[in-house]
Amino acid sequence: MPEAASAPTAPRAVIGDSEFDRDTALTLREPGVYDIDLSAGWTIISAVNGGYLLAVLGRALADALPHGDPFTISAHYLTASQPGPAVVRTDVVRTGRTLSTGQASLFQYDEQGREVERIRVLASYGDLGALPDDVRTTAEPPAIPPMDHCFGPEDGPAPVDGSSAIADRLMLKLDPSTLGWALGQPSGKGEMRAWFGLADGRDADPLSLLLAVDALPPTAFEIGISGWVPTVELTVHIRCRPAPGPLRVSITTRNLAGGFLEEDAEVWDSADRLVAQSRQLARVRLG
Repeated sequence: MPEAASAPTAPRAVIGDSEFDRDTALTLREPGVYDIDLSAGWTIISAVNGGYLLAVLGRALADALPHGDPFTISAHYLTASQPGPAVVRTDVVRTGRTLSTGQASLFQYDEQGREVERIRVLASYGDLGALPDDVRTTAEPPAIPPMDHCFGPEDGPAPVDGSSAIADRLMLKLDPSTLGWALGQPSGKGEMRAWFGLADGRDADPLSLLLAVDALPPTAFEIGISGWVPTVELTVHIRCRPAPGPLRVSITTRNLAGGFLEEDAEVWDSADRLVAQSRQLARVRLG
């Protein structure tokens, strides 16, 4: 009897032709103004993920500015975004030889058809490929167990509270030492670490790094707080183009006070390079 043929392996998506690229693609309406239909595939509960939104605005600015790579981008989240039509308006603030600065806002419409601003960003762009190779750092990659010793949403007996459509679009493997919250035994340390990638195999680029810094479960879970932790402000620094392969993301919180906490994230690539850093302020509903 001939051996059964093995199941074909699904082809890996490539940068420029993946679900992430399609769902962050914008249509130019007029100079500096773009239309987009925000995908329901990147939602947490009913709200669109902040990292996905940042990637949408990041792509708009990459088109509007003479430089294509985000170096630093700061976003203020004004109201929760919903899946559906949105418009992005960009403005070129300054252009220079090595850096260009712009701002952008994303708007949706309320029940009366009035525009509501959801998120506003200010960003500086440049050319990551033109940066010098000199690196002087004391930073070290996070110690995360091998991927096959980590756990994702698919490893649980039931969906994790707060998980949603975005989980199906990510390759997320969490460090077991930061998973106490999922077992009802949070560590209290305010740490979250994971291997990260896109589920369709697309390698990371500067725009997907904007998603990576905001894609893990909130560190508030390991502090013993459940529920929605909405982002108030998020600043991301992109340090270099990531090498192919999975990323490692480490997020820590040191201070929760007055109903707000910070999350400091580092993203490392397969070549052990620190490719992105971020800090966000998030609101916590206590009680």
